[in-house]
Amino acid sequence: MVKEENKYQKSRSFNFRKILELPSKLAHSIGGESSSDDEGEIGGGGIIPLQNQHIDSTAFDPSIVSTLTTKVPKAKPSDMELMKERFSKMLLGEDMSGGGKGVSSALALSNVITNLAASIFGEQSKLEPMSQKRKERWRKEIDWLLSVTDYIVEFVPGQQKSKDGTNMEIMITQQRKDLLMNIPALKKLDAMLIDCLDNFKDAKEFWYISKDADDSEKGVQRSDKWWLPTIKVPPEGLSDESRRWLQYQKDCVNQVLKASMAINAQILAEMEVPENYIESLPKNGRSSLGDSIYKNITVEFFDPEQFLSTMDMSSEHKVVNLKDRIEASIVIWKRKMHQKDAKSSWVPAVSLEKRELFEERAETILLLIKHRFPEIPQSSLEISKIQYNRDVGHSVLESYSRVLESLANTVTSRIEDVLYADSVAQDPSLAIAKWNRSADSSPQKPQSVVSTPKQESDCTAETPTSMTLFDFMGWNMEQGEADINKTNLEALPQT
Repeated sequence: MVKEENKYQKSRSFNFRKILELPSKLAHSIGGESSSDDEGEIGGGGIIPLQNQHIDSTAFDPSIVSTLTTKVPKAKPSDMELMKERFSKMLLGEDMSGGGKGVSSALALSNVITNLAASIFGEQSKLEPMSQKRKERWRKEIDWLLSVTDYIVEFVPGQQKSKDGTNMEIMITQQRKDLLMNIPALKKLDAMLIDCLDNFKDAKEFWYISKDADDSEKGVQRSDKWWLPTIKVPPEGLSDESRRWLQYQKDCVNQVLKASMAINAQILAEMEVPENYIESLPKNGRSSLGDSIYKNITVEFFDPEQFLSTMDMSSEHKVVNLKDRIEASIVIWKRKMHQKDAKSSWVPAVSLEKRELFEERAETILLLIKHRFPEIPQSSLEISKIQYNRDVGHSVLESYSRVLESLANTVTSRIEDVLYADSVAQDPSLAIAKWNRSADSSPQKPQSVVSTPKQESDCTAETPTSMTLFDFMGWNMEQGEADINKTNLEALPQT
């Protein structure tokens, strides 16, 4: 037993000494000097101290270091690995700890579609085709995400033929109706939008100059688009043919924009209003709107354009605030119309007919705001609906239509930038005046009517400048206004 312990201690001592002396041995071998006495014996006494050695630099091969320090390129992840990553993160609800504290599947899927569009399209600063690589990635990954809707089904009556030839009525599964109608339409709008960008590959009468170029080389850009490259056109402006072609492309994009906007608004309208949003609302619509806005909406003769002209919408914050107030009042009035105990003994009651009329007026104002200010952020109600929505089908439709909306609005804005540069070339005095988007420009934010794919793809349809918002929405502004009795505005009841 004692012998074994001594043997073990010697072995440890030898190994320890071998580790300490190994660098000297290596340095000695690099110098090309070896001793026959210590050859094959690491712990021998023939090792020359490192400070006394002469290292021959000619024996050093730099290619060895180069080979060791060169990074091995990572293999490109396969489609299967990418798909696993996407769906794994969605199943985890974006909670990488796996603790179950993630968001719902619907919200996770909405976020993935939104982030994918942001990474593919980014800021479309120029009118130019997408690269083939970006196209392929977008089509591939959006198809992965949309494949979820293939398994959202409902039961519908169907026919089955038995062996004896008789027909039996049975229930079969079919993709849910809203998905069956809107997913193909959105895919078509997606393809139309990308094809429209491809049409600009042959555009030669305008070109872009970097915003960092010298002032003498810069072109024209609107003052509110200072971060974008400037646009140059020929000194005499665009040709008539090019101008007509640009307007035609703008009309086509407007059709895509209006259709995606309508689908988005319809889906948002179908989403349930979250309870926490309802709890945050005031008791009546007058408290939500404020006395001034409430009186303007409940007058006998109501003009939505005149109403908006009296509102202070000088900043984005004020526009969003007005939109939030109007949406809150609409929710309050709708709830009161559907509640049996809406009347209270201490609050003057308003007839259902009047309350419904006030609600329609508020919705009209809301549509005009969305039409006139397409790039404002989402309202509190829209954010709340998206955040607390649990319907995966609604989530896919809302997010897909929203990203198409955003891209279509961006393309429309870039076309208007070129048309503005053309107008400045023809009349330089226009460059001094502040140029704003006209009220006839296409809206970006959602509205509430679904267009058919045929209408959406018909680029020769009437342009937005010849069709009012009310014509497009099918609203009759005169309907029901004769039912309002003339009332003292100061004594209007709270609703």
